[in-house]
Amino acid sequence: MSSTREFVEYVCETIREEGAIRYRKMFGDYMVYVNDKPLLLLCDNTVYVKILPCIENLMGDAERGIPYPGAKEHYMLDFENRELALPVIAQLEEVTPVPRKRQRGARISRTSKPTPRSQTER
Repeated sequence: MSSTREFVEYVCETIREEGAIRYRKMFGDYMVYVNDKPLLLLCDNTVYVKILPCIENLMGDAERGIPYPGAKEHYMLDFENRELALPVIAQLEEVTPVPRKRQRGARISRTSKPTPRSQTER
């Protein structure tokens, strides 16, 4: 079962003060971006955050789970507890980089080797 659109919009509305919020359908569920940084994974109407040292003091006792088959274990964020959720999101936003954009269609051949320079080119 995937997250409902209402749940996704509720999460985004709740954290709107944290910055520019958007969401995108991924992995059969949703990823929520704060200031273009992927912070929250929404699966089966549950909010998951990556296990990182910067939030261990806030989330150390939190329940953990695997959001989808093949994923690493994540913290399950109690989103109803705003006193916990908002500081966790703020900490994650500080340490999470904006993903680099990939160029579509540009492929690098991994089989070609650089040609050695000759003695005269040095």
